[in-house]
Amino acid sequence: MKKVVLLILGLFLCFPLAFGQKEAKNQAFTFGEELIFQVSYGWLNLAEARMQVAKRPVQTGAKTHYKIDAFGKTKGAATIFGKVNDNWGTHLDTSSLLPSLSYRHIEEGNYRKHELVHFDQDKKVAKMELYDRDNRSVQEVKEFDLPGTVQDLVSGFYFLRTMDLANLKKGQEILITGFFDKEIYNLKLIYEGTDVLQTSLGKKETYIFSPRMPKNKLFRGEFPVKVWVTKDQNKIPVKIKANLFIGSLNLDIESAKGLRNN
Repeated sequence: MKKVVLLILGLFLCFPLAFGQKEAKNQAFTFGEELIFQVSYGWLNLAEARMQVAKRPVQTGAKTHYKIDAFGKTKGAATIFGKVNDNWGTHLDTSSLLPSLSYRHIEEGNYRKHELVHFDQDKKVAKMELYDRDNRSVQEVKEFDLPGTVQDLVSGFYFLRTMDLANLKKGQEILITGFFDKEIYNLKLIYEGTDVLQTSLGKKETYIFSPRMPKNKLFRGEFPVKVWVTKDQNKIPVKIKANLFIGSLNLDIESAKGLRNN
């Protein structure tokens, strides 16, 4: 069960992974936005996921950044199988919408991981710093060459929201290149059209996307995951569904505060 909880929290963040991108303009989110989701498996509520843009910008040299954090935490009966309390984050340049810094603070049972990744988007280099269990001293430093300008796990999600989705055609593929855990990944995201969905925020028109997944022992089928994103200026995800070999996992939005567009 612990692996299942980690899977859905990971899907929530890794869905966009990282985009090679051109200059973008953000009209979708702003400082102070907070999205909260509930993760369930059948009738069991397993976890809560929260995505939060800090109320104030972070200044690094001459660049202004959004500080964005994503949190995943088990709750209720799911904690019996092992507590999860994870924090992924990014410093996202408000002008280029490229990350300068990515970080992960992982607490899963007795396991701990603390990692920083510094991006030099001009030189196409990522510098990883891995810290000890108590997040006090650096244990490993390594540099990686990048194929171009990239996003990280969290910033890629927010960059997706700045894209013009209105002109997509059903069946169109979006190629996604991701840098995560010392490696470059390529993923195809299929646009499946639109749907009207009843959510805790009311009835919403949505875009539907499905990532093409490699064969594995957890998912059922080639396109086991679907993501519903609101068909409005905010473009927030309101539902993620993952079909497993036994049952399905659902991540549903519970509340949204501080949205840029009302």
